[in-house]
Amino acid sequence: MKYWMVKSEPGSYSWSDFVAKNEDIWDGVRNFQARNYLREMQLGDLVFFYHSGKEKAIVGIAEVSEEEFPDPKDEAWTAVKLKVKSDLKNAIPLAAIKAEERLSELPMLKQSRLSVLPVGKEAFDLLLKMGS
Repeated sequence: MKYWMVKSEPGSYSWSDFVAKNEDIWDGVRNFQARNYLREMQLGDLVFFYHSGKEKAIVGIAEVSEEEFPDPKDEAWTAVKLKVKSDLKNAIPLAAIKAEERLSELPMLKQSRLSVLPVGKEAFDLLLKMGS
């Protein structure tokens, strides 16, 4: 199993929008590296849902429910399907992530503009603990 993070501006598509659908296509990714990460996602992988913009916090956990397929909006790109797994008891703000030394190598801190990023198992477990 691999672990991931997807980011979305809550004004465009929020965690609550996703929860209302329970399962949705994660599409619209137009960055080659982020697309490559989507292609690596496998059924059952866990995915943190991060609110970008003003909120800047991990707010929930999703699960990959369908592996890569052509993006319905542009078949030259890739999409996956995600389903809601659980809310986090406590959102994990970016400031708390940056303050935790054990997360200093987290890709989201080094490639902040990417909307799809890998998360190592140790980092995932630590973030999960921070959100509970």
